[in-house]
Amino acid sequence: MPISLCTVRGDHSAPAPESLAYSLTLPAAFSSPAIARAATRTVLVMHGLGTLIDPAEQSVGELVAVACQFTPASEVYLSLRHRDDTLRVIAYDGHPRHTNPHLAAACDARRRASLRLLGCVVRACGGDWGFGEAREPGGGTRMWAVLPCGGASAWAGDLPEPVSMSMSA
Repeated sequence: MPISLCTVRGDHSAPAPESLAYSLTLPAAFSSPAIARAATRTVLVMHGLGTLIDPAEQSVGELVAVACQFTPASEVYLSLRHRDDTLRVIAYDGHPRHTNPHLAAACDARRRASLRLLGCVVRACGGDWGFGEAREPGGGTRMWAVLPCGGASAWAGDLPEPVSMSMSA
């Protein structure tokens, strides 16, 4: 009987919400928010979290767009995690904290203004968002959005029905 040292994983079931843990390194380019949104949609569908798609796509797109706008580096980093019935979205960019307090305040105000739409979406879902200095080696800025599944479902249920547009002569 042959002996194999290679482990073959036998569990091929669909991914569960609890196993959602993905990280992406994206180029700091105009196309990255669209790529991040598409990846987020795919991941959420595969993990059975379709009710989070709209607020999650909006949040991911906003975070990645701002990260690309602010970073002096060629890449940004995105993390998606589902824990305790909550989706956590984190984006890192290479923009370091300014040492001059006036520059730091101006930069924070600019970043906060850039994330205004994110704040509206997250608040509507009963979540939390923010930004601050990255604690990881290399520094930069960490931005995050926390979307509770229940709040995101309620937000999606409160959206108005699409308006039908007809062309009449």
